[in-house]
Amino acid sequence: MANHDQYILDLARKQGLIRPRDLIAQGLPRVALSRLVNLGLLSRVGRGLYGIPDRPVSEHGSLAELARKHPQAIVCLLSALRLHDLTTQSPFEVWLAIPNKAWAPKMDYPPLRVVRFSGISLIEGIEDHQIDGVTVRVTNVPRTVVDCFKFRNKVGLDVALEALKEAWQGKRVSMDELWHYANLCRVSNVMRPYMESLS
Repeated sequence: MANHDQYILDLARKQGLIRPRDLIAQGLPRVALSRLVNLGLLSRVGRGLYGIPDRPVSEHGSLAELARKHPQAIVCLLSALRLHDLTTQSPFEVWLAIPNKAWAPKMDYPPLRVVRFSGISLIEGIEDHQIDGVTVRVTNVPRTVVDCFKFRNKVGLDVALEALKEAWQGKRVSMDELWHYANLCRVSNVMRPYMESLS
């Protein structure tokens, strides 16, 4: 096996998933990917995505694949609720936040549901999670709950109420955090009666 083949395999182990452009950035030949797939040392996970065949894949593996292809995308709403274990629903789409004027990412799988954020909502309340060795940007728990109220017409008020109840009872949010994000996302008037019923 060529030296660069071993380097590519080490890179795939380290990053979880690799893309052809990762090789180009390191001055490595892209054709090596096909050779490593043919040898069974790499597997093609999706279009333009490769990983070690026996790598551990969690239930949120599709989020890792998405983040590897679109590192600036933010997992939000129902997908963030699922990741934070605040819902029993398992959305068949991955909910993503992108900037208002950005091109919507395209992927064959998983299907994507895009919502647009602007200004401070693109940076406030975003945290990094490690999933299958890949850094995934996700709205934090209080921000996710508030977003569900902001986008209640898309996710349903029942989902927003369930998220609020689960997060509060599980002591995953404080009243201060909820008010902070409710004011930031301009839904404090919508949330006020539900938040007052908690205390």
